Amino acid sequence: MNPLLDGLKVLDLSRLLPGPFCSLSLAQLGADVIKIEEPDGGDYARELSPELFDIVNRGKQSLTLDLRQAEDVARFKQLVETADVVLESFRPGVMDKLGCGYDTLKAINPRLVYASLTGYGQTGPYADRPGHDLNYLGYAGVLDQTGLAGKRPAMSNVQIADLAGGAQNCTIGILAAVMGARQSGEGCWVDVAMLDGALALQSMALATHHQHGSSQPRGKDMLTGALANYNVYRCRDGKYLAVGSLEPKFFMAFLKEITPAFLWKKKKKKLATLPAQPPTNPSPPVAATMH
Repeated sequence: MNPLLDGLKVLDLSRLLPGPFCSLSLAQLGADVIKIEEPDGGDYARELSPELFDIVNRGKQSLTLDLRQAEDVARFKQLVETADVVLESFRPGVMDKLGCGYDTLKAINPRLVYASLTGYGQTGPYADRPGHDLNYLGYAGVLDQTGLAGKRPAMSNVQIADLAGGAQNCTIGILAAVMGARQSGEGCWVDVAMLDGALALQSMALATHHQHGSSQPRGKDMLTGALANYNVYRCRDGKYLAVGSLEPKFFMAFLKEITPAFLWKKKKKKLATLPAQPPTNPSPPVAATMH
């Protein structure tokens, strides 16, 4: 166990993938994470995929509380007194209805960092809507940019919005807030929306939009298929080769590696016979074509 966050106490009320992945990161850094589940099934991931549940909840303690019951709410608030972080992934307003909203818990523990990880944030027209990774990627335009030219959007088995846009941003926010709380004695509310995080990951598409006034079609941007030296190629054995050699020197080294040696030797010999100085009356330039 990594001791960097030794002594940090986290109460994790989240479910499924994004929240548990966030608290897993904290646990792997040494935090004491208590996973709190309701009775009668607990985290939906237990049934959806027991293997996934085990992967993202390893290294955590487990506690069953029903926050719809007054005695369990009281028990939860006792835990909050000595906690550093509360992490929840309910839709906006649910924790308030349970009597465990930010203002209530802050009054119990002023230095508490309260983190909410949701699809669309606490406010706005979509705040109360349910959603999953694929929905956030669609709204953020990631699906528009993912896949081959002329084909339908590709679905990734890496949950980009859940994990990179949501869980990792939430982890960063929690760690920053904990540092601030330790210096000032006052915690804060960390509000992370997976849609916002997924949109922020669109660096390349946003740069293209700023440069040209619009994004490129799927499979046509610099890093999605427009360049020969940054692409995926199918090989004779049916497998695929990922070529990521943006720098000219690396691309030339790659080409030399896959080209028969005699072609390079012939080219080198031809170059060696060129005169050191240009002729007195040079011929008109001839346009070179590369195939």
